[in-house]
Amino acid sequence: MLVSIFRGRVAFALKVITLLILTSLLVMLAQQAFATGVYAIALFLAVSIVMMNFVYLTKRSVPLKFFLPGLLFLLAFVVGPILYTLAMSGFTYQTGNTLSKPEAIVQIQKLGVMQDSNQTIFDVTIGKNSSNELSLLYLDSLTNEFAISTEKNRTVEPESTVVKDEFNVPSSSPNFRALTEDELGILDEQIPELKFYYSDEYYLGLEGFQAASLYKKSLQFNEANDEFQSLINGDIYRDNGRGNFANLNNSEDILQPGWRAPIWFENYTKLFSEERLRTPFIKVFLWTISFAGLSVLTTFALGLLLAIALNKAIRGRRFYRSILILPYAMPSVMSILIWGGMFNTDFGAINSLFGTDIAWFQNAAFARTAVIVVNLWLGFPYFYLVASGALQAIPAELSEAAAIDGASPRQIFYKITLPLLLKILSPLLIASFAYNFNNFNLIYLLTGGGPIAELDGEIAGATDILISYTYKIAFDQGNSNLGLASAISVLIFLLVASMSMYGLKKSKVLDDFA
Repeated sequence: MLVSIFRGRVAFALKVITLLILTSLLVMLAQQAFATGVYAIALFLAVSIVMMNFVYLTKRSVPLKFFLPGLLFLLAFVVGPILYTLAMSGFTYQTGNTLSKPEAIVQIQKLGVMQDSNQTIFDVTIGKNSSNELSLLYLDSLTNEFAISTEKNRTVEPESTVVKDEFNVPSSSPNFRALTEDELGILDEQIPELKFYYSDEYYLGLEGFQAASLYKKSLQFNEANDEFQSLINGDIYRDNGRGNFANLNNSEDILQPGWRAPIWFENYTKLFSEERLRTPFIKVFLWTISFAGLSVLTTFALGLLLAIALNKAIRGRRFYRSILILPYAMPSVMSILIWGGMFNTDFGAINSLFGTDIAWFQNAAFARTAVIVVNLWLGFPYFYLVASGALQAIPAELSEAAAIDGASPRQIFYKITLPLLLKILSPLLIASFAYNFNNFNLIYLLTGGGPIAELDGEIAGATDILISYTYKIAFDQGNSNLGLASAISVLIFLLVASMSMYGLKKSKVLDDFA
């Protein structure tokens, strides 16, 4: 009975139903992606649909039936983000340059307006004229006339026909009716976009439901030449090739917003050519290497020391082992926050225990020490566990033979035990280095990257590592630069991959798989 469920017609029917559901879902997502202009995702989903149905409805490739889900997830969540990050690292993609060029042109046209010199404001009533067009009824204080303005024209209303409310604001006339409260509610979101004709030079822009100001264009877009012209002083703004329209007479004068524009390798070269980026980048890079190296060295040393100590038969060994893995069992976020409180200058347990008054997170040296100490607490149980297992795997005959030959315990450790442990644990040491190289949680939750002199305009703090430095550049509220952050992310990937491969090659671990 059980075999018939997984084979035969029932299994085929279940497979077809599952594929229909998945295909329908992916088709819907692909259509949505295509409709919103995200063509890369739409193409990936279309290929996934074809591959999925081909693999599971035919018998041509049995291995792919097992590998396809993992392969698709690998492409979607690993290869895809890497390629996207690599692409974005070649663009001007920062605060003020996040739109496409057509979207930026539309926004510049909307923002390229100015009020009249007297900043004139009229009391208005929003309604519809006799042709059912959205209109404004108002008293023109400049001409002392009652008028109705639509999007395209303006007509004067005789004063005798205009009805005023208790505030002496015109509210209706034979050619105009005011909108109801429900109609105004529907119109609420459109108010910033509405323009009503006043003259060839000016238009009326609403400042709410009951007031309008006189505006005129300050910029004119010439689509044929792909340029903006100032209607105030005649200056010409053209595409500077870096995602902005720039003044031909002053390249520093640019129109906002800009757009994402390709600048190829400029984000990479700026990291080394511009002093304001080069100095903090080098400092952060050196500290990142030091932090990752010290973290691996200290956690491995302490974990190995405890593993050796508890490798002998002593009373209460099981209890001690249970206690030692508690830091590893607790959520790291909770542990980091607790340690942050313990290092508090005024109320922390560390200062109270030692009778000190150290501002741990206000001094670079103390903050870095705190980071290493906390990471030691979080990391040593892992190496204790793996070192304990590795010690059990080393044949006792080797140590016994060396002792018979007259080797001391120290010689046995350095000549036999440690080399064999490093051979076994090299991949884990390399993985630990790579993990600590990108240990964002510890830095962000414990020190926030500080201490940092924000008043001096610094972005990188004393304990920032490359990943937290990149986060600040990418999501800084005042000046986010996703293009530069993408370039640093690519460098981090190349650095970690290179160092990991070099470490694996030197340890000769991969030789066993040749």
